[in-house]
This record gives sequence, C-alpha cells and structure tokens, in this order.
Amino acid sequence: MPPDDPLSMLPEAAAYLSEADQQAFLRAYHYSAAAHQGQFRKGGAPYITHPLAVAEILASWHLDAQTLIAALLHDVVEDTGISSEDIANEFGKPVAQLVDGVTKLDKIQFQDKAQAQAENFRKMLLAMARDVRVILIKLADRLHNMRTLEAMQPEKVSRIAQETLEIYAPIANRLGLNKVFQELEDIAFVHLHPNRHKVIEKAVKSARGNRKEVVDKIRAAIDAKLLEYQIPAQINGREKHLYSIYRKMQEKHLAFSEVFDIYGFRIVVEQTRDCYLTLGALHALYKPIPGKFKDYIAIPKPNGYQSLHTTLFGPFGAPVEVQIRTQEMHRIAEAGVASHWLYKTGESSISEVQRKTHQWMQSLLDIQADSRDSAEFLEHIKVDLFPDEVYVFTPKGRIVALPRGATAVDFAYNVHTDVGNHCVGTKINGEFMPLSTPLKNGDRVEILTSESARPNPAWTHFAHTGKARAHIRSALKNTHRHESEQLGEQLLNQAIRALGGSGEHDSESQWEQYQKEGGRNRGDTLADIGLGKKLAFVVARQLLAKDVDAQARNQTGPMLIHGAEGIAVRLGKCCRPIPGDPIIGQIKKDHGLVIHTHDCVQVRHYRDDPEKWVDVAWSAELDKLFDVGIRIIVANQRGVLANVAAAISNEGSDIDNVHMTEEAGAYSSLYFTVSVQNRLHLARLMRALRGLPEVIRLQRLKSKPEESRNGAF
Repeated sequence: MPPDDPLSMLPEAAAYLSEADQQAFLRAYHYSAAAHQGQFRKGGAPYITHPLAVAEILASWHLDAQTLIAALLHDVVEDTGISSEDIANEFGKPVAQLVDGVTKLDKIQFQDKAQAQAENFRKMLLAMARDVRVILIKLADRLHNMRTLEAMQPEKVSRIAQETLEIYAPIANRLGLNKVFQELEDIAFVHLHPNRHKVIEKAVKSARGNRKEVVDKIRAAIDAKLLEYQIPAQINGREKHLYSIYRKMQEKHLAFSEVFDIYGFRIVVEQTRDCYLTLGALHALYKPIPGKFKDYIAIPKPNGYQSLHTTLFGPFGAPVEVQIRTQEMHRIAEAGVASHWLYKTGESSISEVQRKTHQWMQSLLDIQADSRDSAEFLEHIKVDLFPDEVYVFTPKGRIVALPRGATAVDFAYNVHTDVGNHCVGTKINGEFMPLSTPLKNGDRVEILTSESARPNPAWTHFAHTGKARAHIRSALKNTHRHESEQLGEQLLNQAIRALGGSGEHDSESQWEQYQKEGGRNRGDTLADIGLGKKLAFVVARQLLAKDVDAQARNQTGPMLIHGAEGIAVRLGKCCRPIPGDPIIGQIKKDHGLVIHTHDCVQVRHYRDDPEKWVDVAWSAELDKLFDVGIRIIVANQRGVLANVAAAISNEGSDIDNVHMTEEAGAYSSLYFTVSVQNRLHLARLMRALRGLPEVIRLQRLKSKPEESRNGAF
C-alpha cells in the first residue's frame, strides 16, 4: 500500500525542504495518487509507488521542490486524462514544463517504433537543453525502472536494457553522475547477457579473496609513504564495476585475469597542491609506467571531472592504477551536475561544471536545427555521448575537448560554425595537414579560412562529431537548394518563353492561383524544377493557364552553360563534355540538370521524349577549365613520359592524373587526365602530341582513364 505520509520515506527531502515546499510536495503526491488510482505496476504494486521512488532518488541528490513535484507527476499526462494545462494551473508553469519534457509522445502516430523512439529522445534532449532538471528526472525514472525490470516481458527487457546502454548510461556519464552511470550499465548487463554476468560476478568474488593480501600490502605501503611526506589522505581500494570489466575484455581482447590483475586505489587529499605532492610520493614508492599518466586537474573532462591518474609497477610487477583528487573533486566525480544542488558551496569549480554542462546542452540545439529528422539527430547525439575524449589546444592555448576520432573539421566547427563553413586547411603543431587528419591529445590546431570557401560534401565522410556533420549537411542543403532554385528559374523562364509568355512568372497573383490549385510555394517549386522533380513546361502551363503542343517548346533559345554552375548543374561523367562539343541537358530527378554530349549512350533513349531533356549550349564566356581523358600509345623509349608531359605543359594544359600500362611488344599506353579550355585547345594539344616521334597513336577518352583500362571503352 502507498504511504499516507510520503515524506516519511524521503527523510533527506524533509530535512532540506521548507515547510511550504513540504506542503506542496504532499499536495502533489495526493494529486498523483488520485490520478493513478486503480493503476498498478507490472509487479503488482500500486502505480504511485513508482513516481514516489523517482522522487526519492532525486531527493538523495537534493533537487529542489519543483523537481520533486514534477517527479511525482511525470506520468500523469501520459497515463491519465490530466493535461499539461491542468498541471500548470495546479502547480505552476515551471513544473508543467518539466513534466512535459519527460512525457513521451504516445498520442502522435509515427511510421515505426524506431522513429517514435527517436522523436521521444529528441524531445527529451531538447527539453534537457533548456532545463537540465528534465534529464535528471528522466535518469531517476530510468534508474527505478531498471531496478524493477524483471517484472517486464522478455522482449521489452532486452529493448529497454539496450536503450539504457546506448543512451541513458552515456548521458549519466556525460553529466558526471558516476554512480548512476555504473548502476545503469551493470543492471543492463545482467539482463542483456545474464550468463556472462554470472561468470564474471563469480570470478570477481573468487579473485577478491586472493587479492586481499596484495591490496592490504599496497595500501599499507602507500599509507606509510604519505605519512613520511606528511600528506593527510584517505586511501580506498577501487574495484571496476562488472560491465566495465566485460567491456574492457571485449574491446582489448583480454582474459579476465589480465583485467583483474590491475589493482585500483583512490586517494582523497585536502588541497589541489597535495594531489601533486602525493603523485611525487607515489612515483618515489613505485616506478610509473611510461605513457600512463593523465592530468585531469589541469585539463578537466567536459563533465567537470578532475583527478590525477597514474599507473605504477606494484609489488610482484602487478599494475597499480591510482586516482588522486581533493574532497571537492571527489564530490563532483560522484555527483557531477547534481553537485550543484548537493553541495552549494559557490566555488568556481562547481560553476565551471555547470558552465560546461550548459555549453554541451546548448550544442544539442545546434545539432537539432541542422538535422534532417529525429533519427539523424539521435545518431549525432550517440556519437557525442561516447566518453572517450581527446584534448587539443587553440593557437591561443584554449583547451578544446572532442570525441576520440575527431578530425580538424570537427575542431573547426567546435570553434564556430562560420570557421567550419569557411575552412580551407589546417596547421597541426605548426605543420600543414589535411582537414581529415584525426587529432591526438595535446595537438595545437590552427584552422585556415577563406571567405569564398564552402563546405565540401566529402567532409561528411570524416567529420566525427554530430555538430560538425549536422552543420555540413545543412550548409550543403542550403547551397544545393539555392542552386536548384536558380536552375529551376532558368528552366521555367525558358519554358514560359517557349509558350509565348514574357518570362515574368513571379507575379503574386500567378503564384497564389498556382498554390490554390494544389501547387507548392515559389521557392519549393523552383527547387523541384531544378532537381527534376517537376517539369518546367507543366508548371509554365499552369502559371500561364495555357496548354500547347510539344512543338512550341523549341521556339526559344537554348540555356547557356558556363561550366561552373555548381551542384544543380553537372557535367556527365559518362561522356565528359567540354566546350565545343554538341551538348544536351538531361533533367534527372534529385540530381538537377546533367549535361551530356549529343552522342552519349546515356541519353539516346531520351531524345524522342522532349519532356526529359532541355536545349542547352555553351556560353561564349566560360569561367573554368575542363577535365578530359586521352590515351596515348607510345614506343617504349627512355624519357618518353617526360617528353609527353613536357609537350602537354607547353600547350598550356595541366596534368591532373597519369597512369601507364604496358602493351604487348615494344609499346605502352599512357592515360592522362588533362585540363583544357575547350575543344579547340584539345585539338591543338593532340596535334602537338602527334608530332612527337615516340607517339604511335592517341585518342580522346569520353570516360575516366581507369574506366577505359577496365574495358569500358
């Protein structure tokens, strides 16, 4: 039965809540109990026991009255007829907002469970970005649900446990809630891999007895050394939790004995300077293992965690891992962001924890704004939740924390979105490096930018953080849309002129009528035309309210191609046209306008269907060089490659690529990709090459040279 006096179950809350807050809490309890009347947990207990247990967990973190009240009410909107407005009227808007942030979206229909779950996470994480108490309630809710998971159906147990490992445990770790993080992982481990859990648990208990003598010996030696150095300290043995042992065995392919032969100790001292004195004392006692020292005091983790970590050669050669921290650092290490409520000391270290947490949560809003859907948002968040980080420096010495595997592009977007969008290169430790270079601890990173630079689609393949990937995709999407709209406008103007119109299609009345008849707005329609999703002549007819035969389409001049139109206008890779080649434009869905040569095999079957192609021609003013492939059969002679390359250079052409294959007998084939201005330039180049005595035969390749070698031509 639920208690009549719930505060008797929450002695900590009764100790720090004011009389008015206690009365509000009791009122919320009876309100929730009435709302959940007749509802029971899977294990048979009255449902009210669950929100009360969630409030009890939050009270142990000393959360405020609003949070405890929201915990009592966190399921009423989802499971009863009570609305958010009702809660706001009864308990105030802040409580209603907390409840709304935790509430699932069960009343909205989604395509599948995965999409629904992703949307739930998106909503919860965005609410958390505005108020961290939302996620604290959700973590307490998940912790109690995990503690009572055995009452659920087996298929639900696996899903909930997996979800906890992938999302909730990493969030708890990211917020520095170490005890919650470890308990969530261990409970999930029990339910996902019960046999493995039993084996490791039994092995730990068995090994613990054998280790006691060694642990006591190491502790006594450390205690004596610190006494010699006059450093007051608390020394505790530190044992890895079961899931971390299992994960380490999996990731590093270690046997249990190899993981458990590492002895762990935590030393808590009074002041920061004592941490470094203790480190010196330990290194005088046992030799440190090179490369196994980390200073998280000078460079704290993003969740505020601070400690010195060192690994020593202990007695009998056993590795000894030691964490050294102050009492204040220990509090933050255990309680993380909740230490703001647990220990209101007002010290700068606490405010720094809050600042970094707030900074990370605000980045969630940036990722959300640039994600295409909830599933993509969730994938981005999963990447950022992994706790393994690298710490790098800006040119001014500011520390930037990034997930392991992050590249210079991730660093650029971490500094600022504009820096990322305009970056052209990077210097790492003073040396020019590719933007795809993975960063290492201690790297000094400088980003080189240019106002004219734009994100490259290839960046998405090596950008590691959710923030960087989301901003890159957003920038590419905006660029693609802008170019698609421009192309769509050209195509629509061409179609309108072919139908006898003036080409002025942007009057408000025309577009209003078009939308009334079921069309999209002007920008969307132009983008659809540019991407080939709509036919320009169909839209033109609707705008002009005319319907003419297809022959009228040839009454207007061709669209001019300048050669640098961008994403929405592309040169066909199948035929690689250059200025001077007769060309045709193919409207290809989701690809925009693709330019082909007249004789390209890809467009032969489109020639009889005028709705599939656009009349195009090269502009007289061309603004780029064009790649073209040539194959040269040469006699095998000393210096032949150098002679051919010199001839190409003398004709003002750059070589982008070259490959060589030996033919039967005394000949070889050279495959070049060269840059030319137009067909006349190519003709001059080929004439010069034919004049070389070692050249036997040459031909232009319409595809890439490597495709030609593979038999494509």
